[in-house]
Amino acid sequence: QVQLVESGGGLVQAGGSLRLSCAASRSILTFNTVGWSRQAPGKQRELVATRTRYGNTNYADSVKGRFTISRDTAKNTVYLQMNSLKPDDTAVYYCNTDWPHGYWGQGTQVTVSS
Repeated sequence: QVQLVESGGGLVQAGGSLRLSCAASRSILTFNTVGWSRQAPGKQRELVATRTRYGNTNYADSVKGRFTISRDTAKNTVYLQMNSLKPDDTAVYYCNTDWPHGYWGQGTQVTVSS
């Protein structure tokens, strides 16, 4: 069993920034991909960003140029730097591995006020 613990969510004004962190209980290099997804009220969960074991990244069109996924393999931690936040980015953000069938964290709330 793998534990993924997210942190860093909160309330921010539109245009602001947040950095989410996800600490894994084992080496993140054991997964093919690590990533972040989000779910807004009344909407389906959507994949936001992924990073492969080899360092390749992929982003949803809605966040390209604003969000950056990174990792620290020594700390088994994955980050999501979110800049130029918009109210539409309001959601619970989840760390996940090997989307969509891998492990999930408990989520962290991000609220962007207009």
